[in-house]
Amino acid sequence: MSRNIHTFKAEFFKALAHPMRIQILEVLCEGNRNVNELQTILGSEGSAVSQQLAILRNKNIVYGIKDGTSVIYSLRDPLIKDLLAVARRIFDNHLDDAISMLEVIRKET
Repeated sequence: MSRNIHTFKAEFFKALAHPMRIQILEVLCEGNRNVNELQTILGSEGSAVSQQLAILRNKNIVYGIKDGTSVIYSLRDPLIKDLLAVARRIFDNHLDDAISMLEVIRKET
């Protein structure tokens, strides 16, 4: 693989490396939303949501379409849903492993 693709991947994953950005993407997996809707769903201030959306926009992960005075945000690529689902499965696998280890430790004591 070329260095360029590694750089692209690193930058892409850096853009995902924030809890609120992951939350935003998970909400957008369910459908398009404007900033006010995202604020309400996430229980966060507008400036924080807007800052995180700007990062996701700059990395071409989401895009916005003007609708009157609002901007409606969407996932640029529907495969983001699959990526988040796989990440969740990986997390669950790690959690299962940790639980199994704890059970072994408890039985030994």
